[in-house]
Amino acid sequence: MAPPRAPLPATKYFWGDSPEPDEHYASLGLRHTESYYQSPCGRLFTHSFHPLSAAHDGDVKAVVFMTHGYGSDTSWLFQYIAISYAQWGYAVYCADLLGHGRSDGIHGYLGDMESVARASMSFFLSVRKTTAYAPLPAFLLGESMGGAATLLMYLRSPPDAGWTGIIFSGPLFLIPEKMYPSRLRLFLYGLLLGFADTWAVLPDKRMVVKAIRDPEKLKVIASNPMRYCGAPRVGTMRELARITELLQESFGEVTVPFLALHGTDDGVAAPEGSKMLYERAPSEDKSLIMYEGMYHSLIQGEPDESRDRVLADMRAWIDERVRRYGSAAVPAPA
Repeated sequence: MAPPRAPLPATKYFWGDSPEPDEHYASLGLRHTESYYQSPCGRLFTHSFHPLSAAHDGDVKAVVFMTHGYGSDTSWLFQYIAISYAQWGYAVYCADLLGHGRSDGIHGYLGDMESVARASMSFFLSVRKTTAYAPLPAFLLGESMGGAATLLMYLRSPPDAGWTGIIFSGPLFLIPEKMYPSRLRLFLYGLLLGFADTWAVLPDKRMVVKAIRDPEKLKVIASNPMRYCGAPRVGTMRELARITELLQESFGEVTVPFLALHGTDDGVAAPEGSKMLYERAPSEDKSLIMYEGMYHSLIQGEPDESRDRVLADMRAWIDERVRRYGSAAVPAPA
């Protein structure tokens, strides 16, 4: 049986039925592009955002590469993060993960996080090493499961990647016990030698409801036509359980400056995961902010007042790191 589809969107775009995209982004002071990128692991759908004030691509403070969470994509409310950074004077690039949005792969399937991370990292590095951006600071940003993918990208990056820092928003480093997939089910499906890997048969445990605190924003997120609405696939949950354990074992390798942000009432990604990263990482420039009473989706799902508080913390952190480390950049290609 095919998984249920998302409800028809109440509006054409997440901002409404009008204006059309070019006019909408211009009204925000931004230049926006969409394109496909052929990675070694599959084709990715990508976005870029630049302030209109930038005379050319490199005429910005820094470049930020963003990764969305499980079941989401980069064309709906996730764009609020990208738009905010671009309005602060940053170039922003993001891509739908494999198995998500308009990128290649079985919808909602993340059977190999190494390939998922490698695909996005290929795109990010192809931009990062261009003449326009090589002299600039470069940051990674990951939300939710995208935080896990982002940390994996950092750990697998070549030595000359030149990442200046990482921002994590509600990163999935530790699965809460109530959300953890049944070990017995994973074992039994595993006996089928991979045949069940793409089956959408595991309980979803109402992940979206546990992530979004603002009921009106929940309606907008639920109306995203590209959102994966089926039950979690066997291979996805198996792989997320594996990768979170691997990342916890790798926290001691994180030396880059980072900011971890987490709501104390996050029911999807345990706040203890961000605390573990902060405690174990040897980075000499690390920050952890816990938001009392906030849920999982700090930007897309909180009331405006709470969302704006998180964005202000993000902006203060990245602006300061650009000031501190702005001269540390990758050599421009010959």
